Amino acid sequence: MPSAPGPFVRRRFRAELLALWLALAGFTCTGGSEHDATAALPAAFSDLLPHFLVEPEDEYIVKNKPVTLTCRSTPATQIYFKCIGEWVHQDDHLIERTVDPATALPIMQVTIEITRQQVEKIFGLDEYWCQCVAWSTTGTQKSQKAYIRIAYLRKNFEEEPQGKEVALDQEVLLRCHPPEGVPQAEVEWQRNEDVIDPASDPNFFITADHNLVIQKARLADTGNYTCVAKNIVARRKSTSATVLVYVNGGWSTWTTWSSCSAVCGRGWQKRSRSCTNPTPLNGGTSCEGQNVQKSACVATCPVDGGWSEWSKWSACGADCSMWRSRECTQPSPGTGGKDCQGLDLQSQNCTSEQCPQTVSGAEDVALYVGMVAVALCLTLLLIVIVLVYRRKKEGLDADVADSSILTTGFQPMGIKPSKPGVWAPRPRRPPHSKNSHLLTIQPDLTTTTTSYQGTLRSRHDATGKFSMSNGPLLDPLPNGSHSLHNGKLNSDPADFVSRLSTQTYFKTLPRDVANTSYGTFNFLGGRLTIPNTGISLLIPPEAIPRGKIYEIYLTVQRKEDLRLPLAGCQTLLSPVVSCGPPGVVLSRPVILSMDHCFDACLDNWAVRLKKQNYEGAWEDVLLMGEELVSEPYYCQLEGETCRLFSEQLGTFALVGESLHMGAAKRLRLVLFSDAYCSTLEYNIRVYCMDDTQDVFKEVMQMERQLGGRLIDEPHVLLFKDSYHNLRLSIHDMPQAHWRSKLLAGYQEIPFYHIWNGSQRYLHCTFTLERLSLSTCELTCQLCVWQVEGEGQSFGLDFNIAKDTRALDSEFLLMDSSATALAGPSAFQIPYLIRQKICSSLDAPCPNGADWRMLAQRLKLERHMSFFASKASPTSVILDLWESQHFHTGNINQLATVMADIGKQEAMIFLVSDGEC
Repeated sequence: MPSAPGPFVRRRFRAELLALWLALAGFTCTGGSEHDATAALPAAFSDLLPHFLVEPEDEYIVKNKPVTLTCRSTPATQIYFKCIGEWVHQDDHLIERTVDPATALPIMQVTIEITRQQVEKIFGLDEYWCQCVAWSTTGTQKSQKAYIRIAYLRKNFEEEPQGKEVALDQEVLLRCHPPEGVPQAEVEWQRNEDVIDPASDPNFFITADHNLVIQKARLADTGNYTCVAKNIVARRKSTSATVLVYVNGGWSTWTTWSSCSAVCGRGWQKRSRSCTNPTPLNGGTSCEGQNVQKSACVATCPVDGGWSEWSKWSACGADCSMWRSRECTQPSPGTGGKDCQGLDLQSQNCTSEQCPQTVSGAEDVALYVGMVAVALCLTLLLIVIVLVYRRKKEGLDADVADSSILTTGFQPMGIKPSKPGVWAPRPRRPPHSKNSHLLTIQPDLTTTTTSYQGTLRSRHDATGKFSMSNGPLLDPLPNGSHSLHNGKLNSDPADFVSRLSTQTYFKTLPRDVANTSYGTFNFLGGRLTIPNTGISLLIPPEAIPRGKIYEIYLTVQRKEDLRLPLAGCQTLLSPVVSCGPPGVVLSRPVILSMDHCFDACLDNWAVRLKKQNYEGAWEDVLLMGEELVSEPYYCQLEGETCRLFSEQLGTFALVGESLHMGAAKRLRLVLFSDAYCSTLEYNIRVYCMDDTQDVFKEVMQMERQLGGRLIDEPHVLLFKDSYHNLRLSIHDMPQAHWRSKLLAGYQEIPFYHIWNGSQRYLHCTFTLERLSLSTCELTCQLCVWQVEGEGQSFGLDFNIAKDTRALDSEFLLMDSSATALAGPSAFQIPYLIRQKICSSLDAPCPNGADWRMLAQRLKLERHMSFFASKASPTSVILDLWESQHFHTGNINQLATVMADIGKQEAMIFLVSDGEC
């Protein structure tokens, strides 16, 4: 019987058997590496089974990205993967061999990739799985199975949350069943786009099946709730569910009983309570029952007082008088009765027999004589004062130099401050306040070339008048003389417009008296203003040649009446303003002020000044930022205002062309509603207009005629050149009481309708319907935004029946100043002082203490080259200061600037009002 083979023979046999089996399975062993690896094993570890250091894990295939499975074992001679019962081909394996430095055992790592196509080939209920098998000389080991699944997340929720209206402190349950997905989707809740964290707010609780529980509803819990499902593939949001937490009203405690209504006898008294504990909110029910209780009462009747009998006469005293008294005790006044009327003490002289004899001394005689002498002295002094006063007053009626008229005061006439507390659309123009100090110099009474006949009065006297029609200062016009009263031009506006409409240069102008200002001016200059529009024309002194008198007008045109050519990205940025007549000759530029509605950043815009010629065509006369001092036009640009220096009158407008999409126009958003609502329907009108005062004034006047009321303060919105429309929508209305009749979720105003700027204003109307006539409270959110841009949100909360008044004039900035001011009253700086300042600062000074320092102190150094091109730079600077500060000028500040310059020869100093 042959002996049993030894251990070496058995190992050699198993290795050969393994190689044969692998060859049959489709694997090829090359180079005898397995035998070499087996031979390389230390003898102490040759009989070890392989064990796994890394086993394959479950994986998910996201979209089309393959997954990688890894298997690592020691000691192992071969490792291969088997997927869904079939061996993976050896070419798909990535093999790495290393040696453990601690044990000197070989480590083998194998990775494979599984694609989406491989997994999708499996149909039925079976899942795609893989496991790896490791061999050693001793035997084999299998790893755990790793399941590969295709990840996905459906779009539609199986159950979405529903909106609810709940009472305060009530429990709220919002259900959510997320979409089907692999792996299973995780769920989070959001309120108004903010994630809800139950750990930080224990009032919220999320159940195991993803429902949200609000344990006690609070007012702050009102909002839009969204269920969000997410896994490694996608993130899905459910539709928002609106939770409205309402508060039912509760009665406050009764007040104390009032006093009895009757003064005497039976009456009634009352007590009251209010539905404020708590106040009903968000559609909560009002309190039931009476809020006033009455009760009968009896008031004690008042008792009028009565006099007692007179007492006996007293004995005759040293002053030859005696007295008697009585008291108000029969009866005494009570319960609000009247006191006794009359004297409670009487006195009378005693008879000569009863009066004690006294003799007047020498002291009494001296006293009487002294008193008479003092009275005579006071009478003589009074007569002297009256005579001196009359003589001085008559002296003032003599001829006085015309320059003294210009220095009698510093304040302009006819300027009344706005009412305090009245909301104004533009807070940048506060009313002109009285200055405690004046900038003045002594009048020059030596000039006799031009005289003024009449009584000299201070310009601060609102009732003073002086006529300038009879002297050489103002020659009468061909059609009659013109009188100036305190600088205000008194004439019939309709007559002026009718008269000028027959002239050639005025035929194209509208006959709109409300938006037209006019006046007659000479070399002293003046000012025209169109109230509440931000439009004015300053005519500086000496702008009209001496000996000339011009009748000048200023008007704002309707944009629809003009066909202003706009191309490409061009837009109208200002009102269209006309001043004329166009053919007048000016000695120096006038200043036309008007609002604009762009962001005032010339890096974003190419802004051009356009002027209409005599044929009606529009011409480019100036490019902002590239002005030439030799041209007859120059612009000084401020944040919301443009001031145009012009040597010619005519029709002007600012037109801008955006250079890139960062350019923006300012829109003013204004909300109006019906002042009185007697039906179920209620309208809210939203106006979108250029942010200029003339358009706002027109809308306010139109709404006043319609009987509308302003329901919110105007807001400003930057509208960018992004080609996106303006979108308007209403949200968060109490659905139990109101509903919108708008079929779509929002309204839109096309981009080009707004950007073009040729229309005065655009508006959208939201028609709401209340479900009951008793509903008066309206709470909602109005959102206005540019698609993919910025927006504004208006929170509206008002009572539609509380204020039934129509739009009142208090909503308008009532500019009560005169529309036309001629001569000194149009300026804050008197004419003679102005001449002294100009003669002092026009001459160059080595240390720079001249007009250049004045421009720097007034922050006008950007226009130095323009000022330098003029014959009198100081005069142009003062013209610009007058145009900027007519309503808000601070004389003290200007005087301080002059003092800092240090020009003592200018004779500029501060004095108090009393010294003036």
